[in-house]
Amino acid sequence: MSRLRAERLARSAKPFLARGGPKGERCAGCRLVPSHCICALRPQVPTRAGMCLLMADIEPLKPSNTGWLIADVVADTFAFGWARTEVQPGLLALLADAQWQPVVVFPGEFVAPERVVTQVAPADDAPADKRPLFILLDATWPEARKMFRKSPYLDRFPVLSLAPEQISRYQLRRSRRDDHFCTSEVASLCLELAGEAKAAQLLDAYLDVFTHHYLQSKHQLPVAADDPTHLRLRSLATAPAP
Repeated sequence: MSRLRAERLARSAKPFLARGGPKGERCAGCRLVPSHCICALRPQVPTRAGMCLLMADIEPLKPSNTGWLIADVVADTFAFGWARTEVQPGLLALLADAQWQPVVVFPGEFVAPERVVTQVAPADDAPADKRPLFILLDATWPEARKMFRKSPYLDRFPVLSLAPEQISRYQLRRSRRDDHFCTSEVASLCLELAGEAKAAQLLDAYLDVFTHHYLQSKHQLPVAADDPTHLRLRSLATAPAP
């Protein structure tokens, strides 16, 4: 994902200024200001499932983007920039790789019923030669709908329609609907469906810590390193796998 950010910056005609203005020095690893860096808290857990992020043009540049968190936790995370007129060869190669069973994550109400699935085989029950690969459209909701419609190379894959009961807790960028989730929350739900319980919980806790650091930085407040969000992340990171 750092590669995507560098490539997007190289195409920019003018500097990209995140909120905070031109003085906004940020850590290259976590995109937060150095005083609120979370790189030392980065968890990782082995997973059989993989993640493929298709990122809208500006997403790699946004400090509030949560796709980075997925890549921190799930080792087999692949990220590609999306464009209407071209497809990156690496993306097509990944989708054709025999070890993966790709599934597009998108609301079923916008998809032909015959393509929609609501479950995936847990990692332990999946065919030995196939690993679930969740394709996430990392974009605003209007952009994601356009990406879904204008990516014919995704048409041959099933569409996983999530029906979570909880309301999104994401506080950094708000949708008008509480049932719209940030990319990291979607990935956590996918991992849970795939039987990757510890990875799902870790990613969920990592998002909470990232959100806390981001908001404290925004308001120029110190981090509460022993608050419940940090304690939960540390507990999950050190707990043995089930």
